Amino acid sequence: MSADLQSLYQELILDHARDPEGKGDPTALDYTHHELNPSCGDEITVGVSLDDDDAIASIVWDGHGCSISMASASIMTGLLEHATREEALARIDEFRTMLRSRGSIAPSEALGDAAALQGVAKYVMRIKCAMLGWVALEADLRQAG
Repeated sequence: MSADLQSLYQELILDHARDPEGKGDPTALDYTHHELNPSCGDEITVGVSLDDDDAIASIVWDGHGCSISMASASIMTGLLEHATREEALARIDEFRTMLRSRGSIAPSEALGDAAALQGVAKYVMRIKCAMLGWVALEADLRQAG
C-alpha cells in the first residue's frame, strides 16, 4: 500500500471516529447484541431492524473504545444499511477474511470504505477492535433469521 493511500485511509478512520455514522440508541430496534473486547475494554451494542424484504431497514450502534473500533462501526453502518440480510452476512465474512489475511488479501470494492481498515490486519491485537461492531451485527442478523 502506498504511503499516500495509507495516509488517506488513516484520515478516513479518524474522520469516522470523530463524527461517526449510525451512533444512537440501539435498544429501540428489533434485535440488539452487545460485544466487549476484554483485552482493551472496547464495548459496542448494535441494534438492527429488518424490513419485509429481509433488508436492513435501520442499524444503530452505541459504544466506546479506540478510534479503530468506533470508526469500524461507523463505516459498517454506512456500508450495510439497506443491504439484505444475506448481503450483509456476506460482507461481514468478507471483512473478517480480509482482516485475518494479515494483509495478503486485498479488499474488494464491495467493502467500500471498510478497505481503510485493511492495515489493521497486520496487528493481531487490533483485529478484534475492528471486528467488534461487525460481530455484534452478525449476531443480530443470525437472531433475526
